[in-house]
Amino acid sequence: DKRIKVTFADRNAGMASASNRALALATGEFVGLLDHDDQLTPDALYEVAATLQEADADLLYSDEDRLDANGQRTEPRFKPAWSPDLLLSCMYLAHFCVYRKSLVDQVGGFRAGFEGSQDYDLALRVTETTSKIAHIPKILYHWRKVAASASATPSARPSVTSAGNRALQDALAR
Repeated sequence: DKRIKVTFADRNAGMASASNRALALATGEFVGLLDHDDQLTPDALYEVAATLQEADADLLYSDEDRLDANGQRTEPRFKPAWSPDLLLSCMYLAHFCVYRKSLVDQVGGFRAGFEGSQDYDLALRVTETTSKIAHIPKILYHWRKVAASASATPSARPSVTSAGNRALQDALAR
């Protein structure tokens, strides 16, 4: 499929660099972000497009659940409507977020030094520039529970918590 673009790096420069390289390839008005262990529902992109037909949104997020080792759905997370106060207490938007690409570019994309919480840092910076945020109240993706991952054990990676704290401190300083 010629719409799929691939790029390779000569060396591992970290998640922020790899994500920014991917963003540089994107040509659409919106970009959807996923982790390697996420699985979209068959109707996820349709629901995003349908919401964009009804709402002038710069950022969209949805409900989620987890997939256990047997592929069974578990731990549904039904999220509230947009809440800037809640975002200052945790990254409740989670993985499948769809951003207006021009805003991601405007805030400088992903920043090095926030690996593991680079999505939280980006969400904090983008939401400082817009209030056009839409919640799609449907489970549109499943987060696979992988051993030694934050999906299975949130305390598994203390560096993620540390990076998230730095992102929050930067947001409060701004």
